This record gives sequence, C-alpha cells and structure tokens, in this order.
Amino acid sequence: MKMTKLFNVLTIGLALTCAVASGCKKKPGTITPLPGSSTKPPGGDLPPTEPMKLDTTTGTGLDTTTTGGISMGDNRKFAGWKENKEVFQAETIHFAFDSSVVKKADLSKLGNVASYLKSHPADAVRVEGNTDDRGTEEYNRALGERRALAGREELVKLGVPPDRIETISFGKDKPVDTSRTEAGHARNRRDDFVLLSPP
Repeated sequence: MKMTKLFNVLTIGLALTCAVASGCKKKPGTITPLPGSSTKPPGGDLPPTEPMKLDTTTGTGLDTTTTGGISMGDNRKFAGWKENKEVFQAETIHFAFDSSVVKKADLSKLGNVASYLKSHPADAVRVEGNTDDRGTEEYNRALGERRALAGREELVKLGVPPDRIETISFGKDKPVDTSRTEAGHARNRRDDFVLLSPP
C-alpha cells in the first residue's frame, strides 16, 4: 500500500516536471550576418520585410559620440586620436547595389591603405561604411556595418593587425552625392578610410 502511494506521488511529480519543462521555450538570439552573406532580400538597398534588429549584446549598438553612426566593438581605444580624412581620400572603395562584397578592382586601393599602415606602425584607421538613401534607417545601418566589416576583413588579410582598425556604419546619413541619380547612388555606396594618429 505504501509503495503504491509512493509510486503514484513520484509519477505525478514526474508528469508535472515534464509539463513545466516543455512549456518553457528559449527565445532565439539575434544573428549578425557575416560580410558578403545574403541574409537580405534581393532588390537593392531596400528594407527587408521585417525591420532588422541590431545586436547590442555583441558590442554593436548606437554610437553615443557626435558622429551619429553605429560603431562595431570598442572604439574608445582611439578616443582623442587625430583624424585625417585626406590621406586615404583617393582609396575610397565602392559597392554594388545592396552588396557588401569588395570588388576586385578596389583591392589595389585597400593594398595602398595597408601599405601605409605597415610603414606607420603607430597609426590606425577607421573604416566608415555608407549606403545610398534607399531603404529604411535600420536596414541601411546594418548594410553599412557589413560594408565596413568587409573592408576591415580585407585589410586584415593584407597584414594590418585587427586592433589597429576601427569600424563604424553611417548608413545613409553621410552622402557625398545628393543628386538621387543612379550615378549619385553608386557614389554613396562606399567605404571611406580615415587615418587615426595618436595624440
């Protein structure tokens, strides 16, 4: 009799435990796409069906500095460093519509940036990802992020230490051409490189 009661109590306890465990579902995490991946819909710098969420748990979030971009990682390392936008002005690289793949024609420009940094070991660089003005703010920030990371990846392949490269996405906030023509859009889809020198 006592064994039967004990068995019934254990059976009920096990059933309740299983019911509670199966009712708790883990929420899926945010996935940050790699540079060049195609997790976006075809059709250009246009918004996805649902707005992309930015993953602030991995160090990517809204930058609180006056630049107004989205920084990737800890950019405080270069706070107070001198910025020079002219040195690499001719090395700006451009991207195809809705793409973060670095063009073969631009590899020589990245080589020039890498060569300069190798010969000036105290300096660093900021890669600024930009888009044209089509699409939502969120989508273009994420696309600018992928473009900046693609430029960074190529510089690392060319021998620049990763800790000397800062990345930021400005999305569609810093156009160089406001004509809203196809040529203008093409000029805005770019990575700019800014030389950073210690104070």
